[in-house]
Amino acid sequence: MRPNIKVSAPRLLAAAGALALAAALSGCLGYDGDFDRGYQVDQQTLDQVQVGKTDKPQALALMGTPSTTSTVGGDAWYYIGQKMSRALAFMPAKMTDQTVLAIYFDKGGKVARIANYGMKDGEVFDFVSRTTPTGGAEPDFLRNMMTGLFRFS
Repeated sequence: MRPNIKVSAPRLLAAAGALALAAALSGCLGYDGDFDRGYQVDQQTLDQVQVGKTDKPQALALMGTPSTTSTVGGDAWYYIGQKMSRALAFMPAKMTDQTVLAIYFDKGGKVARIANYGMKDGEVFDFVSRTTPTGGAEPDFLRNMMTGLFRFS
């Protein structure tokens, strides 16, 4: 004999709604809202790029394709990376940190200088030399890149 079970429509709708809610929320379990975007500096690889010794083809083989380049006021490659955070999976991401690794080349195509710019108290900051750049063309370029390049509204 089979038991005679009758389910009312409101109970069926409530159970279906609870099941749908549980399925929707299960995607949020274990969600880590922090992620990286762009170039993330690998210190071991960067240590292989030596000032005065490494040329452009070697730097390209070690570091990969730069995010952008500049030929104004000298030849430089820029590798841009960001740390992003998102409270919930469906919320917009917000940038929490940004770094720009700059490799400057001399006229002969050798690495002249390496700088790792980041944000420190809202100002462009070189983490390698631990100085804040002074007036000139480069800080303005980097400041504009840091503040406006990845601004999404």
